[in-house]
This record gives sequence, C-alpha cells and structure tokens, in this order.
Amino acid sequence: MLDWNTIDTVLLDMDGTLLDLHFDNFFWQHHLPARYAELHKIEPEIALDKLYKRFEEKRSSIEWYCTDFWSAELGLDIPALKKEVQHLIAERPHVRQFLSALGSTHRQRILITNAHRDSLNLKLDITGIDDLLDTLISSHDYSVPKESPLFWQRLSEQIHFDPKRTLFIDDTEDMLSAAEDFGIAHLLCISQPDSKATPRSDFKYPAIEHFSDLLPIN
Repeated sequence: MLDWNTIDTVLLDMDGTLLDLHFDNFFWQHHLPARYAELHKIEPEIALDKLYKRFEEKRSSIEWYCTDFWSAELGLDIPALKKEVQHLIAERPHVRQFLSALGSTHRQRILITNAHRDSLNLKLDITGIDDLLDTLISSHDYSVPKESPLFWQRLSEQIHFDPKRTLFIDDTEDMLSAAEDFGIAHLLCISQPDSKATPRSDFKYPAIEHFSDLLPIN
C-alpha cells in the first residue's frame, strides 16, 4: 500500500488511531451523562440529549475538545471523571511494533491530537507510548483544531517536514481532508477506531484495520 522510500515523516492521531476510541466513546456517551444526570437529578437519557445539543453547538471548534471549557460549562470536573474510567484506556493492536519499526528507520514520529493536554497526559501516563514518539502536539497549543488550515500552518512553522514526503494517519476523514488541503501526500484512515464498534467501510481515503497492515517498514 505504501512506498516507504517516499516517506520521511509520519504524523499520527491519538484517539481512534494509536489508542482505542472505546474509552472516549464510553466516557462521552455513557459515563459523563450518568454523572450529569446524578448532578441534576434527571434520567440519563435526558442528560445525554441535553449534552449532545450543547456538544453540537461547539462541534469542530477548539472548545469541543477542551476539558477546561466543558468542566466550566457543565459544573463537573471532566479530568477527574475521566480518571474514574481510565482502566478503559488501551492501545490499538500492533501500535508499539509499528512505532518501534518507524524509530528503527529514523523516521519522524509526530503525534498530533485534538485532545486537551489533560487528556493527553492521562493517556500517556497509562500507556507510556510517548517513549516511542519524537514530538507530541496538542491542537490546544495552537488554539485551533486539526480541522483548521491554521493548525497545519502553525505545525509547519514549529516542525520541519516535507508535506510531499509525509504520511498522516487518522480515524476521521475531516482531519485527513484538512491535511490533504495542506498538501500532505500520503493519507490513511483507520477502519475500526473503536474495538467495540463495527468496522467502517466506504472511505474516501485508503484504510487499514491494524498497524500490522503497514509492516514491514524498510
């Protein structure tokens, strides 16, 4: 699928790419609504409906991904609530093997995530995958999400890489489209970001199931 001779830099999403999206889906769809329902003494289904309406108002903005914002908006300590279900944080299959193989060939391994630093640090504490990454970028560092052209402009100002010799792997096509608009030449999507959900199909971009699909790396 890939000619590794044409790739020097690999940009990697975190949630749904390196890590199982099940943690995030469970947190936002079940755990947070349950705690919000307890706080307001309402049914969880009503809480979920109320939350989703508020989430939709901020979709694709930096606030949508911001734990500080939602803690203030909802009157709940989002980072603390995430720690209550941190046992669900897990790597996707063959992640370490893939990152190690990239490192052995001296390619740049750059994490780019929309996760707030609170969430990023929690997941790194649990998984330790930062030992296999060269640079860690949160979109909150730039105050714009990965969907924005400004994110890519600011990333290129901070990190030296050639878009034509760069691979970007993400589980969301909007992010891949933004990267494509910037000029990233090699784009891959993840077909099953949540291990508890049905694999997806009908992708705009080439898709892989596991990182073993990309091995060996020469």
